[in-house]
Amino acid sequence: MSLAVYMLSYLPYVGRFVLPAASFYTFNNAVGPIPATITFGSGVFLPRRYLVVFLQSYFSSRSLMRELLEPYFSRIRFNKEQKRLWFHDREGLLFGFGVGFYVFLKVPLLGVLIYGIAEASTAYLITKITDPPPTPAYSDKFAESQVRWTNKHEFLRLPLANLDDHKMGGTNEGQDFKATGNLRGKKFS
Repeated sequence: MSLAVYMLSYLPYVGRFVLPAASFYTFNNAVGPIPATITFGSGVFLPRRYLVVFLQSYFSSRSLMRELLEPYFSRIRFNKEQKRLWFHDREGLLFGFGVGFYVFLKVPLLGVLIYGIAEASTAYLITKITDPPPTPAYSDKFAESQVRWTNKHEFLRLPLANLDDHKMGGTNEGQDFKATGNLRGKKFS
């Protein structure tokens, strides 16, 4: 598909519209018509290489996020449709998160270190946008409950300074932790 788009972009007269149209098509499904129109409009006037770099960054950051989330998906068994809906519901956040790490991963020698930080940061992000997973025996029903991001608006309204208060905000368990410094639950001796 990408080879066909590339070859069609060299056709006279219509070639200059092929790559922006392809970017509009892929972006419209992912981010909506307004950002896709802006990308399409800028692609008509900018040189082809800028649009190619932008699209490469977009798809590479998506691929990076899928790779970073693989440990989560190996623990929580989503079927193909549930996984697609999970990604679609969190696509904007995952793109913003992934593109930052993608830029730093391209820096020679530093990229290897950044990848470890990206893995740890992804684990932290998962704790903020999903519920804690149950034991593997109960993961089927849990996977279904996590497809839709139910606390999206509350999470996105939080200032960065209060990001850690998000999961402990209104529950008694969180209040107990803030007051005493330990959580209720199993006690190990």
